[in-house]
Amino acid sequence: MGLFNSEACSKAYSVLKNNLLYAMIFVMLLRCDFRKLAKLGGRMVAIFLACSFTLFIGFVVGYPIFKSFLGVDVWGAVAALYASWVGGSANMAAMQAALPVDAGAYSCALALDTVCYSVWIALLLLMVRYSSKWDNATKADTSKLQAVADAAAKEVEKEKKTASAADWVFLIGISLMVSAISQMIGGALQNGFASIGLEMFDKGTITTVFVTILGLVCALTPLGKLPAVEELSTVYLYAVVSLLASTASVVDLLTAPMWIVYGLFILVMVSTASLANIGGSASAPIVASAYNSSYAGIGVLMGVLGAAVGNFFGIGIGQILKMMS
Repeated sequence: MGLFNSEACSKAYSVLKNNLLYAMIFVMLLRCDFRKLAKLGGRMVAIFLACSFTLFIGFVVGYPIFKSFLGVDVWGAVAALYASWVGGSANMAAMQAALPVDAGAYSCALALDTVCYSVWIALLLLMVRYSSKWDNATKADTSKLQAVADAAAKEVEKEKKTASAADWVFLIGISLMVSAISQMIGGALQNGFASIGLEMFDKGTITTVFVTILGLVCALTPLGKLPAVEELSTVYLYAVVSLLASTASVVDLLTAPMWIVYGLFILVMVSTASLANIGGSASAPIVASAYNSSYAGIGVLMGVLGAAVGNFFGIGIGQILKMMS
């Protein structure tokens, strides 16, 4: 059923959701300056991408096994979950615009995301006490990691500023303007793609890709240095997730237990995945600090990397899962 069931409410809901969603994507990506990510070095980025690939294998292998238990046309929600595990909750919300994600399936995926995230972070924190033994057993050289950690920490420290009211007003205005313009461009490009036989790229997908690229480009400009970016993206995220959840029915959550089984199946398959994948930019520095206080900067930058690529990866696996449905 959902809260927004009448026709008038549905139209207002759609306009509000889309404007806030694209604004959220743009603001979220303003912190994804690839010049900062260069501080991680090629090896750290390769590890992150390898973890993302193992998650991809887990999702693709598990989907045909569990899809009959998850519901009808759930491929979009599964792709949204993968985007979340590569990036974070904001990437998961972004898939609502890029792919046809059922509201009920999205609620189940959100429940799964919460449960598996909690289990994974607990396991990683539990392993802190054994980290030194593992390093000794494998004769791991952590000196290079420490060098990366020091560089990342300096980079993160430089960005700490206090946001003023003017920063908030300016960023809200520019993000909503970008959202409106992007939707116009997405609608115009949709017809062009359809004329050459690429109907899979609908308005939502095109707009999401356009906003993502624009956000990554603007992150290299002074816009990316505005102090209100992190806070506003969180406010937008809470608003968008609340709107998305309001359309779901409690009945849809009856399939949630099977979604959780599906998620645990993936975790068992891909136990190498990092919290920068499963958790995101908020939790990664916390766990990194538990192992070594100087690793927090690495956790932040790895989480930022996930946010930067999460939308692209989510759309990609979505098209694959659609073909498997």
